[in-house]
Amino acid sequence: MEKIETLEKVGKNLLLGEKEAAKILINEQYPFRHMEATGRAYTDKQKMQQFKKDGFIDRYSGQKLVNPGFLKVLSHYMPEEFPYHSHWKMEECHNAYWEFIPTVDHIYPVALGGADSEENWATTSMLHNSIKNNWTLEQLNWKLYDAGNYEEWDGLTGLFIELVNADSTLLEDSYIRKWYKLSCLNVKGQS
Repeated sequence: MEKIETLEKVGKNLLLGEKEAAKILINEQYPFRHMEATGRAYTDKQKMQQFKKDGFIDRYSGQKLVNPGFLKVLSHYMPEEFPYHSHWKMEECHNAYWEFIPTVDHIYPVALGGADSEENWATTSMLHNSIKNNWTLEQLNWKLYDAGNYEEWDGLTGLFIELVNADSTLLEDSYIRKWYKLSCLNVKGQS
């Protein structure tokens, strides 16, 4: 039975004053399942490895994503034209941070009992992660796109490294420094 049909039948039972029948039907056909959410325990290093594994592709939309440090370099050189805000306040931060910075999402939400493990991780944009929240792909009518190929699209990681190598003062920014170190580790193929 479809969920919507179940809800309709439950409503009709209630209309007829058959509260117990409604309870039985909801418990049999569309029960509430209390879940214990597991924690999220991945490191920045693991995130970078996931981004590389997924080829800097948003697995929920198929669009290309960009190394987080690269965007911060743009903000460093163009703070008015490409503003950055440490908490990504939409009115103070360029939309590219939401649209193109990758993050790790749990394909099956931990809030619904999904595992915090690599098998349940997918790279997505902050925008799509925010939209998806604790919903399943099925609930959103989304699909999981194939991972990209890091050799074909590196998320501008190579360009980011070149920019920092050309101007070492960029490393004074802790955010850039963090992603530079992680990017260099992954370019060298270290895990």
